[in-house]
Amino acid sequence: MSVPEDRIKRIAPARVQEVAKALSGDLRLRILEALGDRTMSISQLMAALGAAQPTVSINVQILEQAGLVVTSSGNNREKLCSRAADALHIDLPRHPGETFHEMEQVSMPVGLFTDCSIALPCGLAGKEGLIGCPDDPGAFYLPERAEAQLLWFSEAGYVEYRFPNPLPEGAELEALVVSAEMCSEALGFEEEWPSDVTLFINGRRIGTVTCPGDYGRERGRLTPAWWLYGTQYGDLHTWRVEADGSRADGVPSAGTGLPDLELRGQRPITVRFEVEATAGNRRGLNLFGASFGNYPQDILLSFVRRKEPQ
Repeated sequence: MSVPEDRIKRIAPARVQEVAKALSGDLRLRILEALGDRTMSISQLMAALGAAQPTVSINVQILEQAGLVVTSSGNNREKLCSRAADALHIDLPRHPGETFHEMEQVSMPVGLFTDCSIALPCGLAGKEGLIGCPDDPGAFYLPERAEAQLLWFSEAGYVEYRFPNPLPEGAELEALVVSAEMCSEALGFEEEWPSDVTLFINGRRIGTVTCPGDYGRERGRLTPAWWLYGTQYGDLHTWRVEADGSRADGVPSAGTGLPDLELRGQRPITVRFEVEATAGNRRGLNLFGASFGNYPQDILLSFVRRKEPQ
């Protein structure tokens, strides 16, 4: 049976795995079957499939995220579901990196550092309380540090992370981007307390940003209720490395380019946040996780793929 062109959905290589997973469930195939030639509500799908509402809703959401089902609001705000297409045209990958999205991100909890050098006062905090004792450098080596949502140290020092490299050999990047929420570290808090934080990737200097202060006058939007200490939130800082150089918060910084990082498949990528001993402003660092501060993210390493010419 021929399918009209406007009912054929083309699947790019970067979405093949997501669509294949959506199609791998028997109930999801039955949902697509039930929606073959009509729009149905969630309650109608429940009756047709003999499944509970939460089960139907979750599987419809998976199909919707894969672009196989579209939804709209009906009477009484009930969700109406219909098929997005009647046939799929799958483009299989032909070149390294085609199976990746235009931007792939790796999220790293702030407590999963692999190396550090810190000065007092210092400490770690999780969602529900302090990790170890405050002002005890030994707390930075406890296994529980993996649960940290906030870490801090004073004066000069660093924390270093090892990120996985998901790119296959030969995949071309347009940029590598690191972003994190941070501020300086004062005793209690101090709104005007600048600290220079330098980012290194694979040992190469990327650039320096200046954290203006240690913010504590207003409560962080995500900061847990139990946290009664001074520091509340930070600013979101971003470093971007492209082929011909680097930027720190959008400002050209080091001449370090992507080739200088020597990125290779299966080798980790080291990312270090450092307040250098030679920095003009050596006033420590607070590094926030997804459940502290103002931004719902951990440390993000983003791989921006080079777009193929149209």
